[in-house]
Order: sequence, then structure tokens, then C-alpha cells
Amino acid sequence: MAQRSEFTAPNAHSYDQRSAGRWIFSHVRRYWYFALGFYVCFIIAWSCYSGAQVLIGRAADEIISSSGPDGLTIIALTILAVLVSDGLSSLLGSLSAENVAARFEADARQELYESLLSKSKGFHDRQRAGDIMARATDDTSQLSHLIAPGATLVSETVMGIAIPLTYIAFIRLELLLVPLCFVAAYIVTARAYVRRLNPVVHDQREQFGAMNAGLEETISGIEVVKASAREGFEREKFRHNARLFRDFFVRQGSIEARYLPLLLYGFALGLSFLHAMWLYRQGAIEVGQVIAVMGLVNVLRFPTFISLFAFSLLQSGVASANRILKIVRAETDLDENSGGHSAPMRGEIVFEGVSFEYAGGEPTSDRSSAVLQHISFRIAAGQTVAIIGQTGSGKSALTELVNRTYEVSAGR
Repeated sequence: MAQRSEFTAPNAHSYDQRSAGRWIFSHVRRYWYFALGFYVCFIIAWSCYSGAQVLIGRAADEIISSSGPDGLTIIALTILAVLVSDGLSSLLGSLSAENVAARFEADARQELYESLLSKSKGFHDRQRAGDIMARATDDTSQLSHLIAPGATLVSETVMGIAIPLTYIAFIRLELLLVPLCFVAAYIVTARAYVRRLNPVVHDQREQFGAMNAGLEETISGIEVVKASAREGFEREKFRHNARLFRDFFVRQGSIEARYLPLLLYGFALGLSFLHAMWLYRQGAIEVGQVIAVMGLVNVLRFPTFISLFAFSLLQSGVASANRILKIVRAETDLDENSGGHSAPMRGEIVFEGVSFEYAGGEPTSDRSSAVLQHISFRIAAGQTVAIIGQTGSGKSALTELVNRTYEVSAGR
């Protein structure tokens, strides 16, 4: 059901907000042609780069036993053409991904802004401006990094593993034994790595919002801080928040330092070479095939290494998406009159048996739960009234009921 709103943007695009994953996908789906272009271009790029390793192996065979005077030249020119195609495809794929990332960031920021405009005054009164600004600036920026380079590197990781393995299978099926064992171990260790990393990245984003909110409150109220000589207290408060933020980065670095797939890749590289040499001594493969297979196994190094950063960017982007969605999906207690109301302005204010409590719900006899109880008065147009009372007696709450920042709990 659509939320009631004080403001509705005309022709606003609706997104699937049931979960962060669905929300991200619904944004990216708007630019499916760029996403498709990225995948097509990078499949071509990885195919060309892996194919070049096979051609290098054939060049080695050509050096050992020449098939003709121009054989090596033809292979060299073919390798050049393949690698140029790799570079051009990578360039076009990166441009497509950056287009999606930039548009996603802009659309998410616009959606958040429209959502903030639609919220009630009571909702905004409960929020910390610095935290909202952190979500509107840094968290939306993290969404861009989620797509490029985050999701693009994860996609490249999959392609950079699947395509070389396909080439190895065409060379000699038995040579897949070690790489497949490595991929299985990689999946297990990468999943464990992501599980450890996810809560730390989530807490890091939340702490950034808290630090930003505290700093904004201090700066906006700097006159009060100086008048009450609280500079030292505010300085220590910011240092405490900054220290917590730093600690989450240290914990993230500690988790990333224990990234095991790179160690497993080292074992896989050595065992693959041992297996290839054993097959060569058995006469099952040629020298060129050994070189081609080792070149293809070397291709696996980049996706193994880059996933260290890709998963961090991906988790950070998902955490930011959840923070933005928390604001967008927040329900407000608007008393919406869709039919509108038209009448002359009288300027008279009347309260009849008004009670109010911040927690909402039915008023009770417990005075500690209610800010105001059974307030009645009438203020004529043009009349000036002073509200006098001790700190915490409800003066500000009373004025916030006048402009309906909050709705009354009872009365009218």
C-alpha cells in the first residue's frame, strides 16, 4: 500500500523496495542496455585475453618446429589483434558500467530526496540532520562504487575463472583437476570471508552516520558550545566517534589480511605446473600446451586477487543501500486529506481536551508517559499569548502541536 505523503513528485519512477537486493536490481534494470553491453564486452575481452595465452603456446610450438617462414609472424599478428580487441572491449564495457553506476547514484539520491519531502514534520523532528546528510552524500556515493568497480569486478571474477577453465578443458580435460579443486576451495573461503566482513562493514557505515550527525550538531550549535565553554567536551566526543570509525576500518583490514584464496592460488599454480609436466613426460601434451595451460592458470590470479577489494565494495554498497532504504520506507503518521480543504483564514487557535505523548498510543493515567494532559484554551486572531513553565513542562511540545509537527494523542 502506498504511503500517505505531503508531497508527490509527478511522473516519479517507482522501485521495488522489498529488500536491498531487489531495490538495487530495480534501479539497474532501468538501464539494462548498458548492463547488457558491459557483460557482452567483458565476455569478449576475457575470451580474447585467454585466447592469447593459447596462441602464445602455439607460438612456442612454432619456434620448436616451424611450419613455414611466415608461421610465427602470423601467430604474432593474431596475438596483437586479439589483445587489441581485448583492450577495446574492456574500454567499452567499463564505459557501460560507469554509465549505470552514475545513473544509479543520481536516481537513488533523487528518490531519497523525494522521500524526505514526503515525510511528516514529526518524522524530520526525530532525525539527526548529519546522519541524513551522510545517507544523501556518502551512502549514495557508495552505491555508485557498488556497481563500478564493485559489481563489475565480481562479474569479472566469475568470467575470469569460467572462461580460462573452458579453454583448459579444450586443451586437455585432465588438466582441469587442479583448477577445479582450487575453484571449490576458493568458493568456500570466499564465502567465509564475506560472512566475517559483512557485519563489520555494516557497523562501519552506521558509525560514519553517527559521527557525521554529531559533528553537524556541534557546528550548527557552535554559539551555544562556546557560550557554555563546552569546546573540550565536544572535541572529546568527536574524537571518540572518530576513534570508533577508525577501529571498524582496522577490523576490516584485519579480516582482509586473512584473505586465504591468494594462498590457495599459489598452491594451485604449483600443482597445475606439476600436473602439466607429468602429462608432458607421459607424452600426452606438447610443450606449447604446457605453456598455454600455465598462461591460462596465470589468468586466474587477477580474479582471485581483485575479489579481495570487490567483496568489500559490494558489502559496503549493500550496507549503504539498506541505510537509504530505512529512510525511504519509514512510515509517517500523516493525517492526509486527499480531497483538500478550502476556507477563509480565521487565525483562531482552539485546543479542546488535548493530550499528547511522544510514544503515541492511547493516553494513560500515568503522568510520566504523557507530555501534555487535558489542555484546553482559545486564542483569538491577533492575540499574543505567553507560554510559561519549567524546563520539560511541555512548552515546545505545545507549539509543535499548533503547526502539526506532531498529532495529538487525544482531544482536538
